[in-house]
Amino acid sequence: MDTVIPNDLSAFWMPFTPNRQFKASPRMLVGAEGMHYTTSDGRRIIDGTSGLWCVNAGHGRKEIIEAIASQAAEMDYVPSYLMGHPKAFELAGRLAQMAPANLDHVFFANSGSEAVDTALKIALAYHARTGNAGRRRLIGRARGFHGTGFGGISVGGISPNRTGFGSLLSEVDHLGDTHNLEHNAFSRGQPEWGAHLADELEDLVALNGAANIAAVIVEPMAGAGGVLIPPKGYLERLRGICDAHGILLIFDEVITGFGRLGASFAAERFGVTPDIMTIAKGLTNAAVPMGAALVNGKIFDAFMDGPENMIELFHGYTYSGHPLASAAALATLDIYQRENLFERAAGLESYWQEAVHKLKELPNVIDIRNLGLVAGIELEPRDGAPGARGYDILVRCFETGAFIRVTGDIIALSPPLIIDEAGIDELLSIVAGAIENTE
Repeated sequence: MDTVIPNDLSAFWMPFTPNRQFKASPRMLVGAEGMHYTTSDGRRIIDGTSGLWCVNAGHGRKEIIEAIASQAAEMDYVPSYLMGHPKAFELAGRLAQMAPANLDHVFFANSGSEAVDTALKIALAYHARTGNAGRRRLIGRARGFHGTGFGGISVGGISPNRTGFGSLLSEVDHLGDTHNLEHNAFSRGQPEWGAHLADELEDLVALNGAANIAAVIVEPMAGAGGVLIPPKGYLERLRGICDAHGILLIFDEVITGFGRLGASFAAERFGVTPDIMTIAKGLTNAAVPMGAALVNGKIFDAFMDGPENMIELFHGYTYSGHPLASAAALATLDIYQRENLFERAAGLESYWQEAVHKLKELPNVIDIRNLGLVAGIELEPRDGAPGARGYDILVRCFETGAFIRVTGDIIALSPPLIIDEAGIDELLSIVAGAIENTE
């Protein structure tokens, strides 16, 4: 069936998009299968970013489509308030088995943004329940992205996401980011320099007092901030400082979860277990919106000490544990397991790394960084026009056969885990050509 493209594009206020620029020259995608999208003019373009870091198993997976359709036919919706359905409980159990030790309780949300706000609220409520109500301060990190809820942008550290919205949450501090071109440019995998940057947390403890700090939230690998790879020892050091001062550590694994770094979660890859972990994106292969916060037993048990007939946490969403999302997630986890996609990503990491770093000599490339099946290619900004070069390369890639993502002048690549060596070569050839042919 032919896809009808609307003549009037004005009604849709597009997110994180220069609307007037897009609508003057729209880039319409009308189909997707496997590694490729189909454009409105019938071209196939390779997906270099798994949609938006989320289609980890590739597009159009029949198993997921059938699971959603079957669940919709059986039961379309049931609230998770005082009611339940089997698939939500089955999914929670599967996730608890996959997650690092002790992260064995799952609170469902509908997106990464909601998962982050859930995690922050649980952290604050936990301290109040355990007699430490003074622990109200939250600590994020510069260039961190934690969604677009008021909590998430408060602890987030990308300035355009914060300006224009007032003071946000008041009791928030930020660590510095770990990005340093002088010491770490063109690192392969984790940089050697930078573990000491975690010690900034000690400075914030000295400034505010440990008894006033509830939690630290970081992305193990920052994605939207420009593909910032954690230095060796940094996360371990952060974990140790949090333990020493009774501060909860939250990992935002919305991007890094479900095989992106060649393991179930970044926590597994780095051998560092947080107290709370947020997930979304690859959870359902993006087929149905879903997110979750995973918490350890110590935190969960702190809420279970009151009367059994009382609500333990006054928080939740109409669509928490939605039946269709649960069905999609279960089918997605089956694909990951059956096709060994996490192991596949780990096996491709060396080839990916070598292929990406071959772009080092291209014009205007000032850094390349990689981990798992992720790469960041940083470009020299044009004088007086930051982000313009990156945007022009995005458009050129689209015109020549690749869908990529840019953050300012940083190209972010994160292809579906089903990619093979030929697909890597195809993607990077298009990216290289776009860089070479963009002033």
